[in-house]
Amino acid sequence: MTGRTSELGGAPDQSTAGLAGVSPVLEHAAVGDYPAADLDSNVESKGFAAPVNPVRGSLNTTVQPAVIAVPGADAAGAFSEAGSVDSSRESTHPLRPKERFRQAVRDVQFARKHLKNENGPAKDADELWSMMRGAATALGTGIGTSLTGEPDKAAAFRPGWWSTRTDMIGARKLLLGSWLNVLLICMPLGWVSHFAKWSPYATFLLNLISLVPLALMLGEITEDLALRFGDTIGGLLNATFGNVVELILSIIALTKELYDLVAYSLIGSVLSNLLLVLGCCFLVGGVRYKQQSFNMVINKIAASLLFLAAIALLIPAAGRGLYGHQEISDTEIAQVSHGTAILLAIVYLAYLFFQLYTHHDIYVEEEDGEQPSLSLGMAFLILGGITVLVAFASEWLTDAVQEVSELSGLGIPFIGLIIVPIAGNACEHITAVFVAAKNKMDLAIGVALGSSIQIAVFVIPIISLIGWAIGKELSLAFDPFLVLVLLLAVIHAQFVTSDGNSNWLMGLQLIGTYVLIAVLIVHL
Repeated sequence: MTGRTSELGGAPDQSTAGLAGVSPVLEHAAVGDYPAADLDSNVESKGFAAPVNPVRGSLNTTVQPAVIAVPGADAAGAFSEAGSVDSSRESTHPLRPKERFRQAVRDVQFARKHLKNENGPAKDADELWSMMRGAATALGTGIGTSLTGEPDKAAAFRPGWWSTRTDMIGARKLLLGSWLNVLLICMPLGWVSHFAKWSPYATFLLNLISLVPLALMLGEITEDLALRFGDTIGGLLNATFGNVVELILSIIALTKELYDLVAYSLIGSVLSNLLLVLGCCFLVGGVRYKQQSFNMVINKIAASLLFLAAIALLIPAAGRGLYGHQEISDTEIAQVSHGTAILLAIVYLAYLFFQLYTHHDIYVEEEDGEQPSLSLGMAFLILGGITVLVAFASEWLTDAVQEVSELSGLGIPFIGLIIVPIAGNACEHITAVFVAAKNKMDLAIGVALGSSIQIAVFVIPIISLIGWAIGKELSLAFDPFLVLVLLLAVIHAQFVTSDGNSNWLMGLQLIGTYVLIAVLIVHL
């Protein structure tokens, strides 16, 4: 085989005979249009020295100069064309172009991690890394490689639009990944209960319980898509589908003119996350660790947004409470509600821009190298299917809620403020508590406060605007008591978390506040 000129230096690459016995990947690296990786110690070039990686075994056992020339524009096209035939397969066959490129990425990552000197080999390794990032961009996301600039992160497989084998594995993981999915048995029973005219208690409870695993699966699918599309689009997906159960349930209740259920369930979701979920995180985490710390900046931003939402809801409620119907007409209250909803929606969009773009660095989460487990087409298909199932379960639930309220004597306020939010937030509750027990408080608080922000600053105004559009006005002049409870909960949560530290006693206080609200509501 004729030698090639290294892209890092002028010296020609040697024959691949010197690669025999080193690595199957490197041994075949010169096949096709992929430049060779030369480990001949006699080569005089701008190569970099890289010690052996005992895990991957991709470099020689001695420290030798190495040249791994990366694909240029022409080679990138060849990679893309040749690799398209195996885009949906997990294979490490040494002749597959994508796998050879991934191996080169891993070798350079490892070298950059271990080379400390600023000039010479280390500098060349950085130049080589930059070239490989450019080549990966030319190849597109189908290469399945995540080039983040961080060392020693192995490139992983990402399925394309369809991948039967991968989708079967991913679907199995989705169904069997949590014990909560056992509750899916309640979904067909809830449908039967509705059509067979079983007890309204059975219809309500079965459909309410079925929302728990459906919400969990929606979250898993959204996360799977977010891994594929990156931080910005992934963040938008999480913002849109993070509380889709509450959104769908509220829309269906709105169409049935169950305005009190909508108002109490939305405020109840905020209170559940802000007091119950956050309190359980502090309590469980505080039992295992004497004191836990978290990001004060993120907490301050979340508290200010929730306080803004509480004030925005307090204005129309206070206007109606102070002046009554004679001074302020329903039309004027509706106009105030529309303006408030638009303002909150704009603030939420600004918050997303802040979180995903201008101040992305303070929201960076620790990456674990996780990759999508479903193909793009299958992920969207499952996402749509689960959304439809949530809509049906919400339909049957709202049909039965009025009868349950009358027969049980609990009333819509208690059902909406306590029962429905606890079921809807069960998955987030469990997730947050588990990560808090592992001392990952930033993640735990992010789950609790993030969901509260989405409901208060996004879902509530969106529901109000949807009601305006379909002629089912949802006035934001909520019950003054309800808004007052929300405002006090926000203030209490801010007091408890203001110093960036938490313990089990703080958690107990938050849970106690939630229980007091529940006891009061049940007697209203």
